Amino acid sequence: MARVKRGVTRHARHKKVLEQTKGFRGRASKTFGTAHERLEKSLQYAYRDRRNKRRRFRSLWVQRINAAARECGLTYARFMSGLRRAGVALDRKMLADLAAREPVAFRSLADQAKAALKAS
Repeated sequence: MARVKRGVTRHARHKKVLEQTKGFRGRASKTFGTAHERLEKSLQYAYRDRRNKRRRFRSLWVQRINAAARECGLTYARFMSGLRRAGVALDRKMLADLAAREPVAFRSLADQAKAALKAS
C-alpha cells in the first residue's frame, strides 16, 4: 500500500493561513506556527468585538437620546417611559438619529411623551 504524502495539502493550508495574516506584524505574518496562533486569536477578537460593537452603539444612542431629552426637560428614563405609554414604537437607533438630525421632530416626540406621562 502506498503511503500518504501531504505536501500539497500542507502547502495549501499554510498558504491560506499566511494569506489571512498578511499585514500582521513581524513573525506573525511570516512563519506558519506564529501566524496560525495569531490568526486564531484574531478570529476570537473579531467574534467578541462583533458583539461588543452592538453594545457600544446602544450606549452611544442612549447618550444622544438622553442629551436631547434633557434639553426638552425630561430625563432619558422618563422620556422612554412616556414614549412607551404614548404608543410610539421607535427604536433607540432611530430616536438617536432624530435627536441629532431632526431636533424639531424629536421635540414633538418629547411633547407626546410628556402628555402621556401627565395622562397616566
